[in-house]
Amino acid sequence: MNKFDLYEVVTQKIVDRLEAGVIPWQKPWRNSGGMPRNLVSNRPYNGINFWMLLASKFTSPFYLTFEQALSLGGNVIKGEKSTMVVFWKILENEKSPGVIEKTPFLRYYNVFNLEQTEGIDTSKIPATEAHDHDFNPIEAAQALSDNWIDSPKVIWGEDHACYIPHLDTVRMPDKRTFFHDEQCYSVLYHELVHSTGHSSRTCRHEKIKNHAFSSPDYSQEELVAEMGAAYLCGISGIELQTIDNNVAYIKSWIRTFKDDPKVLVLAAAQAQKAVDYILEHQVSPSGNSPDSQIEKAKENETEEAPVESLSC
Repeated sequence: MNKFDLYEVVTQKIVDRLEAGVIPWQKPWRNSGGMPRNLVSNRPYNGINFWMLLASKFTSPFYLTFEQALSLGGNVIKGEKSTMVVFWKILENEKSPGVIEKTPFLRYYNVFNLEQTEGIDTSKIPATEAHDHDFNPIEAAQALSDNWIDSPKVIWGEDHACYIPHLDTVRMPDKRTFFHDEQCYSVLYHELVHSTGHSSRTCRHEKIKNHAFSSPDYSQEELVAEMGAAYLCGISGIELQTIDNNVAYIKSWIRTFKDDPKVLVLAAAQAQKAVDYILEHQVSPSGNSPDSQIEKAKENETEEAPVESLSC
């Protein structure tokens, strides 16, 4: 099985899951910060709000409105800027007896991170704990990153996972904070695929005109990174444990393009180029080439096929 066959297999699995409907994306690790959520209701934010708040500079996961800060005996620090949170409200109109027309109406409100406030009693702030488990490296998955000749620097122990282009550096949460070892590699692969767009590699980033969060260019790059991560998971034989979350992430970004299927095709092509770059720049002390890794992934896929069919 060559890598192009594997790309087609993984892509088809992604398409099948997209057509069948997918569960919401889940953050696969939990550090002491936790997921962005409202301080008063303790409800996590979802949809585009999740991504906007997760990408912030703050380490606290808690957000609240100006009025909520006052109700807790605190205040927003002077000069701090709010973040817009959007939500859909359904307006109902009875067009005729018994016929109700429902129209979605986009609304918004502004929130502040807990770090932008003062005077709130610490006893009113829920405690957050990081997930902790014994991380066991997966040899095939680890090799893809360890044996990459010109890979970016990877720093572990951060609050978020991200790639910083001007430093050519990937930042990752502590490995022990991931719920499953396979998920750690999937997130790492996502960031490594981002790094292939650097000017010293494929120069993909130079073609991105708008780097604003949720812009079409930004969204396209996220699709490329997650498609590439799915391919690398397939190559390293951990796809069965990660693909559902890969698809959920892809679904969340493809909505930016109103579920335009052409966008997925373009992202897949760019992701293949990115993964090819990583595979073509491998040095393996054991003598195993990328092609042999792919053959091993194919064997794993065949052996696990009956199990996977139960989860579809």
